[in-house]
Amino acid sequence: MPETAVEKSGPAGLVELARVVSACRRCPLHASRTQTVFGVGNPGAQVMFIGEAPGRDEDLQGEPFVGRAGQLLTKILAAIDLKREDVYITNVLKCRPPNNRDPQESEVRCCESYLKRQIELVRPKLICALGRIAAQWLLQTTAPLAALRAGEHTYQGIRILPTYHPAALLRNPGLKREAWEDFKKLKSLLEELQDERAGIAPSPDSGEGV
Repeated sequence: MPETAVEKSGPAGLVELARVVSACRRCPLHASRTQTVFGVGNPGAQVMFIGEAPGRDEDLQGEPFVGRAGQLLTKILAAIDLKREDVYITNVLKCRPPNNRDPQESEVRCCESYLKRQIELVRPKLICALGRIAAQWLLQTTAPLAALRAGEHTYQGIRILPTYHPAALLRNPGLKREAWEDFKKLKSLLEELQDERAGIAPSPDSGEGV
């Protein structure tokens, strides 16, 4: 079967796509990887987290966000009453770039059809783009992350919330306050989605500060 021919839907489609990705040799990164890092979590999640690429721990374990940055992400999720199994987590690239360098455009182009298909299969209502590279790919822009965080965006009708990558928060703890504001917004958006599904009308805005 051609590596792009993944016709199954839902969880079965993700399993089949993961198999296709595991054999991928589209770009030179296949030669240095230990294994591909596809995605993990709820295949029907309302929110999908997308980072840029696997790191060393992810390459060894075959699961995204399991190193120090992933542990921080897990703690942030817990702070907004989410578990890893509630959400879906993946990266733009499915193979680790050497020395954890930024993904190259040619590598992203080789891998992007896999991510597009993941989004189609999971069908999230909200995507949280973790870091500049993920946000810029989803929004097809070169704008800096600061500008993207300030705006409202969609990808094929799905609301996009850009924020800092957890690795950036480890390097620069001063960014944590801004990131926390982003995640509080994410929690609020998820609550709105849950209310919509339950048929609950939104309460009027009192206009009062916190």
